[in-house]
Amino acid sequence: MLVESPIVHETELIDRCRRESIALLLENLSPFGILASTPSAAARARAYDSVFARDAAICALGMAISGEDRLEREAASALHTLAEAQAHNGQIPKFVTSQGDADFWYVHCIDATLWWLLALAFLDRRAAHRGLRPKYRPQIDRAVAWLHAQEHQRFFLLTQNEASDWADIMPRSGFVLYTNALWYLTKRSYGLGQQTETAQYFNALLYPVAPSADPYRRTELLRQYAADARRQSMYLSFLNFSTYGDEGDVFGNCLALLCGLAEPARARGVIDALLAEQVNAPYPVRATCEPIEPG
Repeated sequence: MLVESPIVHETELIDRCRRESIALLLENLSPFGILASTPSAAARARAYDSVFARDAAICALGMAISGEDRLEREAASALHTLAEAQAHNGQIPKFVTSQGDADFWYVHCIDATLWWLLALAFLDRRAAHRGLRPKYRPQIDRAVAWLHAQEHQRFFLLTQNEASDWADIMPRSGFVLYTNALWYLTKRSYGLGQQTETAQYFNALLYPVAPSADPYRRTELLRQYAADARRQSMYLSFLNFSTYGDEGDVFGNCLALLCGLAEPARARGVIDALLAEQVNAPYPVRATCEPIEPG
């Protein structure tokens, strides 16, 4: 009796996901770039028929390598739309409507600018879009300057308020895992300064059980706030001078590894900890290891 291999089943499932993702991207493609939602009355009521920066930038990464001619050709369309709506201080908007109206959410709505920069750098390395970085050099410089204005000048990590990134119903503020993983990758992508320091303090503060020899007293003070963290083999979702996130941010921990912030042994430990929490059952993954309950 032949038994179907689970590897074969998963390969077929991944292939189906890819096909349906391409179909959805084609359906949501507009002259202004990829839209956050297929146009409908419900989408228009909440402005989801707009170009959302983080959605569009992440989609651009996939579009550029999709193998679908139209998607590859239009991968940068949303980045153009967002660049045209950039604020005078350098911030990239949270979203831009089809009428060209830009919405910036809160002052610290920070990951739109990070994702725009990362998508631009990624596309510029591909032949079809080479020249994007020189074309948008003034916009890039302003975006980087705006991000530097959010950077702590001793820890070289970005700071933010609550509700300031994609997890906008989560009480994450101060030094946030997800945001700073992107910041480190942005520094690497653009050759920005203090990359080593950003990585050092990322691990010293957001992986608080790691040893730290930093004499700066606020480093140890911050680490003391999270000394009783239960998930010792994972990065905190955030840390500030009041509290920390110990719910197990799956995406943030994965990003930390993908962006090169963890040494191999620590990366293996994070993966083992995520698997021990069974975050991939059912797959793809849960958003957090542990739900945040009311109160």
